[in-house]
Amino acid sequence: MYRTSTALHTVLTAHCGPLCGSRRRAWLTAFLLLLLAMLTALIALVAILGLPLRTPGARVCLTPANRTGFLCHNWRTCIPASAVCDGIRSCPHSEDEDEHLCRDVPRSLPSFLVAPCGDPASWIYSDQKCDGTNNCGDCSDELSPVTVCPPCGPGWWRCTSAFFKYCSCIPRTLCRDGVQHCSDWSDEYSCPGP
Repeated sequence: MYRTSTALHTVLTAHCGPLCGSRRRAWLTAFLLLLLAMLTALIALVAILGLPLRTPGARVCLTPANRTGFLCHNWRTCIPASAVCDGIRSCPHSEDEDEHLCRDVPRSLPSFLVAPCGDPASWIYSDQKCDGTNNCGDCSDELSPVTVCPPCGPGWWRCTSAFFKYCSCIPRTLCRDGVQHCSDWSDEYSCPGP
């Protein structure tokens, strides 16, 4: 048995020659170097063109103002929900204005970007909910039963009802300004001002 394997090795080496093994290694090394060069070129192309390495679906984030936001594909930039599909490119790679996202607003938007109003035909961006402003037109984005918002913050005055763009809280800067903003006039007579 030993003689047979030795004889076979002798025949194969004689037929192939002493350089046969080195040629195979050289071809393999050349192939691996070519593959490495192609991978390096692809990474350089991505870096030069600024294409995102990861292109996730829409993801929620919290903006610096602690409001619902849209996380851009660079995973660092968080823009307000109301900046999505507004015609202004806010993300570094413009994904906030992508056609698939903006083709049929609000149905094409992810649910975390949209908040319903009292009128089922109306909607607002989720970062506009509980912001003190009557964005829905019927105060359903500021008052229950549609929305449960925290009480007025320190820079706000609570009214029984407010006029125009506010619902139940007005900025204290509007107190004692000579204009009625609360239906009970408390902004002019009771509010201590800013």
